[in-house]
Amino acid sequence: CLVVIFFQLYGYCYQDSNDIPDTLTTITELGSPLEMIQLLQTSWEDRFRICLSLVRLLHYLAHSPLGSVTLLDFRPRQFVIVDGELKVTDLDDASIEESSCTSNSDCFMEFPARNFTLPCSVEGRCQNMNEKRNLYNAYRFFFTYLLPHSAPSSLRPLLDKILNATGNRNKHDNAKYILFYPSPSVNSEFTQKCVKSANTKYRRVPEAFIPDENYRCWPSYHHKGCLLSVFDVNEAIEICDSYSQCKAFVLTNQTTWTGRQLVFFKMASNRIMPDPDKITYVKVTD
Repeated sequence: CLVVIFFQLYGYCYQDSNDIPDTLTTITELGSPLEMIQLLQTSWEDRFRICLSLVRLLHYLAHSPLGSVTLLDFRPRQFVIVDGELKVTDLDDASIEESSCTSNSDCFMEFPARNFTLPCSVEGRCQNMNEKRNLYNAYRFFFTYLLPHSAPSSLRPLLDKILNATGNRNKHDNAKYILFYPSPSVNSEFTQKCVKSANTKYRRVPEAFIPDENYRCWPSYHHKGCLLSVFDVNEAIEICDSYSQCKAFVLTNQTTWTGRQLVFFKMASNRIMPDPDKITYVKVTD
């Protein structure tokens, strides 16, 4: 679990330098800086994966062996993306101290857009303040941007529940994490979305690929072409019918992390080449 949510340390070297004493050099895995604008241009499926890895981190911080841990500087700049997963890199501002209190008014939490007052326990500690701070920061910096934008309509009710559970002022329990964790259910709803029956006919060409005839679409897994994920051929047909320039599509043997198949959409089928790992569908014109 730690390898999934924290930056992996491969090694370190401690030495004395002539210029700087007590020098520590570390070797870590390579990650990409988290750029929110760039993330909003990716597919919703990839953004949900990032949110899911963030939820794993939140759950661990709330139930760590040291107790509840809060990240006082919980901002996108403290995270990187490694193989599609979100990982935290800076733990300098981590704290396990729950704020002391004599009354509920001492447990006041102020954020730019919303404030919270938590109960003061009989032990004189603000209940779940560390967890609440992490959760709301995740909501305001990540969930509110990454989850609703271009989300599948079939998942909107579930996403509304997630945003309400992480962003409101009510007392929460583990439901805020459980909403995310039935990912097979989420994946099933996402991958098996209802598609309309298509009237357009397509000719199936097995073991074939169209190397050229690309056009750009959004969001695409390929920056020079239109590469999207689909649940089955019917969804691919629906997508191709929705683009006026689409005249064919190619099923690949690659899948996304949820198991959806990657498909290239093409604007012509003038040159078809053999490829044992792909299947091409060409739109039949009258």
